[in-house]
Amino acid sequence: MSDPTTSSLPGSPAGPEPGHDAATANPEPELLDEAECLRLISPGGVGRLAYSGRFGPTVLPVNYMMYEGSVVFRTAHDSHTDEDLRTGIRGAEFKVAFEIDDIKPATREGWSVLIQGPAHYVESDTERASVLEAGVQPWAGGARELFLRITPTRITGRRVRRSG
Repeated sequence: MSDPTTSSLPGSPAGPEPGHDAATANPEPELLDEAECLRLISPGGVGRLAYSGRFGPTVLPVNYMMYEGSVVFRTAHDSHTDEDLRTGIRGAEFKVAFEIDDIKPATREGWSVLIQGPAHYVESDTERASVLEAGVQPWAGGARELFLRITPTRITGRRVRRSG
C-alpha cells in the first residue's frame, strides 16, 4: 500500500514528476572524460576540499581557480586547514579530494567533477608569484595569504541531464 502523504509528491518514488515520462524520470549518469571535466571547471568558482583531518573526515568550501593544470586556493596561516594539511615532513604532501559541481535542483540536472591528488604548499617566491597570476580571491574575510595547489593525479566526472 502506498503512503498517501508521499506518493503524490513531485519526484516521489511512486512516479515521475509532472511533465516527465518514465524514460526521462531517472536518466543514467553520463561519465565525463578528463578533457570535459577540465572544461567544466576551468572558469573557477567554489569547490569543496575533502581530507582526513585531526577531527576526522573534513569537507570545506573554498574559492578556487585552475592554473597550469592545478587547482589553486588560498587559506589563512595557522588555520585548521593549514594545520591539518601539514605533514611535518619536508616535501611530503597530503592526499586530498576536491569536488566541484553545478546542480540544478528544479530540473534535476547537473554535473560533478572529482579531483584527487596531493595538496602542495606554495612556499617559494617564484612559485608564489606564478600562482598569484591565477587571480584566486577568497570570499571569506581576513588574511588568506597561504596558497595551496592540488596537482591532479585522477580526474573523474559525471553528468545527469534529461533528453527531450
